Amino acid sequence: MRLTDLLHPHLDGVTTVVDTTGGGLRLEPYLHLPPGVVLHGDDGQPVAEGALALLSYGPDAELHGSEDACRAVLARMRPGARALIVFGHRAADLPYHRLLDALVAHRCQVLRAAPLDYVHLHAGAVVARTEELLPPHDFFGRPVPSDGHATALRIADEYVFADLASRSLRARVQDLERTVEEAERARGAAGQDGITDRLSAAVREKEQLAAALRAARDRVDVLQARVAMLEGSTSLRVGKALVTAARSPKRGAARLPGELYGLWRGRRRSAGPAPQSAPKDRTEPDAPLDGRFHLAHRALTAGPRDRLVLAGVLTPATAEDFAADVFVNRLLPHDGRPLVQRTDPDVLVVQLSACTGGGPWWLTGTGLAPDLDRTLAELLAETRVLGRPAVLWRDAPASAAPGLARFAWDAVLDAGTCVRLARLDPAVEGRERLREVFRADSTRVRLSQLARSAGAPDPLDERRVAVLAAPQGRTEVARLVGQVLGQLHRPAEVVVPDPAGLDELTAAGVPVRRGQPLAPWVADWTDLAEDRPETLLLDLMCAQEHSGADAVGHTPTSDDYVFVPSLRPLLVRRSLHLSGTAPDTWAAQGHRLFAVRGKGAVMSRMGEPS
Repeated sequence: MRLTDLLHPHLDGVTTVVDTTGGGLRLEPYLHLPPGVVLHGDDGQPVAEGALALLSYGPDAELHGSEDACRAVLARMRPGARALIVFGHRAADLPYHRLLDALVAHRCQVLRAAPLDYVHLHAGAVVARTEELLPPHDFFGRPVPSDGHATALRIADEYVFADLASRSLRARVQDLERTVEEAERARGAAGQDGITDRLSAAVREKEQLAAALRAARDRVDVLQARVAMLEGSTSLRVGKALVTAARSPKRGAARLPGELYGLWRGRRRSAGPAPQSAPKDRTEPDAPLDGRFHLAHRALTAGPRDRLVLAGVLTPATAEDFAADVFVNRLLPHDGRPLVQRTDPDVLVVQLSACTGGGPWWLTGTGLAPDLDRTLAELLAETRVLGRPAVLWRDAPASAAPGLARFAWDAVLDAGTCVRLARLDPAVEGRERLREVFRADSTRVRLSQLARSAGAPDPLDERRVAVLAAPQGRTEVARLVGQVLGQLHRPAEVVVPDPAGLDELTAAGVPVRRGQPLAPWVADWTDLAEDRPETLLLDLMCAQEHSGADAVGHTPTSDDYVFVPSLRPLLVRRSLHLSGTAPDTWAAQGHRLFAVRGKGAVMSRMGEPS
């Protein structure tokens, strides 16, 4: 909630706002006071009827003010006066009991309290100095129609039920915290007890694999020597010449005597001194193999990484969906280990359904394919040598591959198959479904969880939007702040010529800066007179992620979820915005333009208002 949402419903009859914070806070940019309400500094005089005092209290006395200063202001309030107290404490840690006695002693009633969505201000409360019990307010700031004894009963009853709910929640939180602590201790003890055994077993397995590899190499050397001896024998070469002549009697029979004579002379030369020159018709032997295993290029990158590099045992559909946002190396049993060594992925992901639904890893973890289990163990060991995490994505019942639970995983992700927005049909699913998938169930959300566990670049960074604006005057500043903070998909930054008066955006965690935008996407909000609904950026980003377009916007014909040759851009890729080219030339230059239905349309194609 914004400070204006908490304050403005209680400004009826208020003509003066007195700032008594006195600390490092500057609340004026947060207030956006309506005409007729004037803000004054604190002169130490009593707060009379028709005035509202601004107070602050928090853990940092230099920034939020002290408890004693807050009590002193409450003592100066007169009947009919009001106060807004902002807290630096979080709502769950609010020490309201320290002010409760002072509020009661000075006949102050708390009309409304709510959490605030700021970096350094987390809660606020509106207080009134009164000689009689006032009706409380609901969540929207509207007074509840009640008075006298009924008001007291309502407040008392609500307090009892709220205390019951809070005590239950606190008990639940304590149980969860105790369970987590016990699990951490048990895991730590198990890790300390079993680390020596696991290390010894790994060393033994490594020695066995090394011995088997040496034996296999020796066997290969023997076989290669035998093959070379056979290929160099005169009997084999004569046989080849006869077979060639038999296949093509007309041409081969005529050349056969010459070839046999050449073989006879070559055999005599091999027993005597080296010849001066080789026969012209003698073919050169094949170049010896270099013994290296060559891999097809998949996703090998050089230089600083700006995208997550993922190696995994994945189904084809999952690998295709992930490849739209990250670099994907799909591992196969015969090349998984060298591919991990050469690509150095940020994280190794093993999808359970890839081990049960057919494919090269079918039957892994079931006990029916021990060679695949051994290969997977080698992959996990190689991943740990590189210092990368290994994650089991359990998108199917664990009983389908119980053997996977015996491996040591850095994390286990219990989640169903994620959804790529491009696979959804907007006309069938509906806009609300697209929003839900975009925020909670899309591939980028799942990949973001993997990236955070691996310390890799977050795929959700591709959803960051920069808003361009140039507000003029207090009215446009207030409108810009309201539109930005009201978006369900909040912008990552606001770029303006002058950041004066936009302190509330910074306090709400939205950076305000000059210069060129840094976010991947740009939304031009220069015209602040335009009405922008709270779902605007969310719907635009849903359309972009669904289509992969370079620009998303409206058309005069209200096209919806179709590619178009021209549009009025509302969301543009940063590189396209900085190119400076005119929007009517974008399609001719090969850029993809995607249209969504504008606010002027009554109903969208998806069966709901735009």
